[in-house]
Amino acid sequence: MFVLLKKEVSTFLTSLIGYVVIVVFLLINGLFLWVFHVESNILDWGYANLDGLFIQAPFVFLFLIPAITMRLFADEKRSGTLETLITRPLTELQIVMAKYLSGLLLVLIALLPTLIYLLTVYLLALPAGNIDTGGIWGSYIGLFFLGASFVAIGLFASSLTDNQIVAFILGALLCAGVYTGFELIYSMELFGYIDFFLRQLGINAHYSAMSRGVIDTRDALYFISLITLFVMLTKISLESRKW
Repeated sequence: MFVLLKKEVSTFLTSLIGYVVIVVFLLINGLFLWVFHVESNILDWGYANLDGLFIQAPFVFLFLIPAITMRLFADEKRSGTLETLITRPLTELQIVMAKYLSGLLLVLIALLPTLIYLLTVYLLALPAGNIDTGGIWGSYIGLFFLGASFVAIGLFASSLTDNQIVAFILGALLCAGVYTGFELIYSMELFGYIDFFLRQLGINAHYSAMSRGVIDTRDALYFISLITLFVMLTKISLESRKW
C-alpha cells in the first residue's frame, strides 16, 4: 500500500498538475485576500483575521480537488493498468486508501503555504499578535476536513469512468451538491421540521460551525462518516469490475 502511495505522490509531484493546483489555490486566495478590493481583502477591511480565506477556499476547492482526483482511477482504467493493479497482493480497500491518501497529501501541501497569511495577519495586528489564534486553528481544521471530504467524493467520481473530463465534471457536481445542495433545500422550507435534518446532511452546516473556530465532536464525526461512506462506495465501485 505504501509503495502505491509513494508512486501516486511521486506522480503528482513530477507532473504539472500537482504544482498547478497548489499555485492556483494560493494565487486565487492571495488575490482575494490582499489585492482585489472586495470584502475579504484584509488590508481594506482593517481587521486582523483570516475569515475571508475560510469563506472562499471551499469554492476554490470545489474545482481544484476534482482536478486532483479525476485521474486517480479514470487514468488507470483508460490505460488498462487498473487490472494489473488489482492483481497485485493488495486488497481493494488498500488500493483505494493509497489513492485517497495521495490526494489528501496534496491538499495538505496546498494548505501549508497559507500559514504565511496567518503570520502576516499576526504581524499586522495592533498590537502584534492580537488575533484569535484558537479560532483560526479551529477554522484550519474545518478546512482540512472539508478538503478531505472533497477528495473522497472526487475519488469516487473517478472510479465511475475512464474519462478524466467526465470524472472532473462528476466530481465537481457531487462536491457542490453535498456542500450546498442540502443548504439550498433547507432555504426553500419545503418539508417543515425535516428541513433542519436535511441541512445537517450537507457539508456546509458542519463546516460553517468549524470555520467559526468551534470544534464539536458531532461535526468531526460527520466528516469522518462522510469520508468513510465515499471511500467504501469507491471500494464497491472497484469490486464491481469483478462481477
